[in-house]
Amino acid sequence: MNSTDFQNRFIKARRLAIKRDFTHLNETQCEAVLATSGPLLLLAGAGSGKTTVLINRIANILKYGCGFESEYVPENATEDDLKYLENYATGQDSAFESERIRQLCAVEPAEPWRVLAITFTNRAAGEMKERLHRMLGPAAEDIWASTFHSACVRILRRDIDKLGFDPSFTIYDTADTASLMRRILKDLDIEERNFPHKTVLGYISRAKDDMIFAGEFYAAAEKTGDIRRKIIGRAYLEYEGRMRTSNSLDFDDLILLTVKLLLENPDVLQKYQMRFKYVLVDEYQDTNGLQYRLAAALAGGHGNICVVGDDDQSIYKFRGATIENILNFEKQYKDARVIRLEQNYRSTGLILAAANDVIRNNTARKGKKLWTENTNGDVPELHISSDERMEAQLVADKIVASRADGRNWAEHAVLYRMNAQSNQFETAFKRSGIPYKIFGGTGFFERAEIKDMLAYLCVIHNPHDDVRLLRIINNPPRGIGATSIGRLTELASSQGLPVYDMIKQSQNHEELKSAAGKLCLFADMIDDLRETAKTAGLDELYESLVSTTGYVKMLEAKNLDENISRIENILELKTNILSFMNENGGTLFDFLSETALFTELDRDSKESDRVVMMTMHSAKGLEFDTVFIVGTEEGVFPSMRSIGEPSEMEEERRLCYVAMTRAMRRLYFTSAQRRMLFGKTSSSMPSRFIREIDSSNVEIIEPPSAFGDYSFDYSGGFAQKSGSKPYSSSPPSNTNYSAPKPALSRPAPAQVSTDFKKGDAVKHKAFGLGVITGSSPAGGDALLEISFDDAGVKRMLLNSAARYMTKVE
Repeated sequence: MNSTDFQNRFIKARRLAIKRDFTHLNETQCEAVLATSGPLLLLAGAGSGKTTVLINRIANILKYGCGFESEYVPENATEDDLKYLENYATGQDSAFESERIRQLCAVEPAEPWRVLAITFTNRAAGEMKERLHRMLGPAAEDIWASTFHSACVRILRRDIDKLGFDPSFTIYDTADTASLMRRILKDLDIEERNFPHKTVLGYISRAKDDMIFAGEFYAAAEKTGDIRRKIIGRAYLEYEGRMRTSNSLDFDDLILLTVKLLLENPDVLQKYQMRFKYVLVDEYQDTNGLQYRLAAALAGGHGNICVVGDDDQSIYKFRGATIENILNFEKQYKDARVIRLEQNYRSTGLILAAANDVIRNNTARKGKKLWTENTNGDVPELHISSDERMEAQLVADKIVASRADGRNWAEHAVLYRMNAQSNQFETAFKRSGIPYKIFGGTGFFERAEIKDMLAYLCVIHNPHDDVRLLRIINNPPRGIGATSIGRLTELASSQGLPVYDMIKQSQNHEELKSAAGKLCLFADMIDDLRETAKTAGLDELYESLVSTTGYVKMLEAKNLDENISRIENILELKTNILSFMNENGGTLFDFLSETALFTELDRDSKESDRVVMMTMHSAKGLEFDTVFIVGTEEGVFPSMRSIGEPSEMEEERRLCYVAMTRAMRRLYFTSAQRRMLFGKTSSSMPSRFIREIDSSNVEIIEPPSAFGDYSFDYSGGFAQKSGSKPYSSSPPSNTNYSAPKPALSRPAPAQVSTDFKKGDAVKHKAFGLGVITGSSPAGGDALLEISFDDAGVKRMLLNSAARYMTKVE
C-alpha cells in the first residue's frame, strides 16, 4: 500500500470512527459538533437541540480536538493501526480499547481549561456545567463555562490593578447603583422629578456599551450644547468618580473594564488569546456591543469562535441586545461557516407551519424554516371572544377540559404581552378552582399597590380594621411618622379602642398633640369617602378614592419607570370593580368578600402542579404541552408603541414567534372584540400576526352574534398560498386599527345548573368524584368547599364550578 492510499484510508476511517460517538444526533447537529476549526455560526431554531449540540461539541473538542477535519496522519501509524481503526469504524469488531481508539483519532485535543463557553444566565450556565459533568466527568470542572459577567470577574481579579483598581473590588447590584445615583442627584441638586435616577442610569449604561466614559460623554454634551445631556454628564462624572473611590464596579463595568483591559494591555490580551483555543458563545442574538467586542477579542488568537443563536428569537432590544451582531457575523469573519439547525423536536408540524408563516414577514433575518418529523397535530386555533371576561373563561374551560383528558395543570401556559393582562385570568382561574402560578412576577392581588387600594376600601367599609388602617395611614406620606404611629397604637391598645377611634380623640391626648392635626385630616378623608360610598356606585367610589388619597399622584411625582406599571395596575383594578358590578350588582362588602376569598385561595394553594402564567419575554427557553397566547389584538399585541415603527414591529413579530414555538402539542390564540383595560373599554381588530398565518394553518372560532348585525371580516386578511401580500401591508394608514364602535350585545351565557348544596355528591370534570362539605355566601355567588376522593379539598365559586360539575345520585 503506498503512502497516499494509507493516508486517505486512515483519514476516512478516523472520521467514521469519530462519528460513531455522535450517532444519537441528526445529520446537521453532527455536522455542527464536528466542525471545530475557524469561525462558525450555528443558527439554532427553536427546539432544535442547541444545548445538546454545544455539549457534544465541547466533548468532541476535548476528546478528539480537530481530528475529524484534520488531514494529519501520525508518522508512527502502522497498517495494524489502520486495520484496527477501520474495523471499529465499520462496526466489524465489537471488542476494542476506547483509549487506543481515542489516541488514533485525536489531533491536538484541547485541555479543558482552554475552552471558554459563555452564556447569559446563571441558570443556563449551571445547566451547561451539569450536563458537561455528566458527559465528561471531573474534566468538566476546568472548563470556563460561565456567564459573561462571571468570566469577566475572573479576568479582572487577576489584572484589574493595571487599570488602577484594587483586585479586592466589590460589585454593585441594581439596588446599589440606584441608591448611589439617587444620592448623587440629591447632592448635585438635580431634581429626580426631571431626571429620574433610572433614566440617568440608562443613559450611562448605553454610553458604556459604546465604550464612552464619563469625561468623553460630558465633553460631547458640552460641544453640542445639549443641556439635558450635560446634566446627565455631570451625574455620570460623579458616579464614575465615586465608584472608583469606593473601588466598586457595576455590572456594565465588569464587561467594559475587561474590554478596556484587553485593548490597552497587549500582554494580557495575548495571554488570554493563547489560553482560549476555543470560544463558544450561546444566545448570540442577545449580545450587546461590549459583549461582541469581548468575544471577538478573546477568540482573536486561534480564531476558533463558535456562536450559537437564533436571529428570529432576538427579543431583548430593550435590554441593549443588538441583533446586528448575529446578522453581520459573516461580514466580521469572512471565512465563517454557517450551519442551520432547522429540525424541531418540540412542536407539531402545524404549529411550526404557523410560526414559519409569521416570521417570514420579517426582513432583518438570516432565513431558515423549521421542520419536524413529529405529526402535524391539531390546527392552531384563534378564539375570538366578546370581551376580556369571556376570553378568560374560555381559557379556563379549555384547561379544565384538557385536565379531564389526563393532562397535568403544569402542562398549560398562558402567555401575555403585559403583566396587567393576568388580572382577568387570575379571576377566572380562582373562580374555577384552577391552581396557577405567576412565573417571574407577582399575582395581581398580591402586588403592593393593589393591596394598598384594597386596604383603603376595607377601611372605608370598616374603619376599625386596624391592620389595613395602619397600612395606609401614612401611605402616601402624610407626615405621620413611625413615632406618632407607635404612640397611637399604644394608647389605643391601653384603652381597648380601635386605632380609628383613638385618631378621633388624638387632640385630647398630650402624647399625640404634635401629630393630631395630620391624624384628623386623615380621619376626615376616610369619613368623606365613607359618605361617598353611601350614594355612589363602586366605580365612582373607587375613582374618588384614587383622586382623594393622592396615591397615583405620588407615583407620578417619583417618575420611576417601574411606577408606570404600578399605575396601570391601579387603573386595572377598576376593571375588576366594573366586571363585578356587571355580574353581581353587589355592595362594597360583597366585592371585598369575593376579593378576600380569592386571595385566601391563593394562600392555601400549595400544589406544585399549576397552570403557568407569564409574559412572552419570560417564556423564552421554556416549553409546554399547551400554550394560550392571549390578547392577540392590534394595540395589545403588537403593542401600540410598535405600530408604525418597522424595527419595533419586527421585534414584536419575533416575540410572537418565540411564544408560538413554546407549544408542543396544542396552540391557542385568543382575542376580544372589545376589551376593558385600565378601566377603559375599546374595540380592536385581531392581531396582524394571526392574519399573517396561512388560512390552512389556523382555525378561527368566533362567538355567535356577539355584535348583533356587526362582525369583522377575518377571512380576507390571510396570506394565501399563492403568495399574496400579508395582512400587515394592507391595513389603513391611520395605524390604530380601532374598529367603529358597534351596538354591542352580550351573548346569552350557557345555561348550567347551580342547584348544588352541602351534602351533594358531585362529579367534577377535572377533579373527579367528591362531596360538597360546605357552602357560604360570597358576594352574588357562593363559595363551595368540596372534598374530592383523589384531589383533596378544593374551594371554588358556585357559578363557575357548576360549569364543570354534575350531581351523582
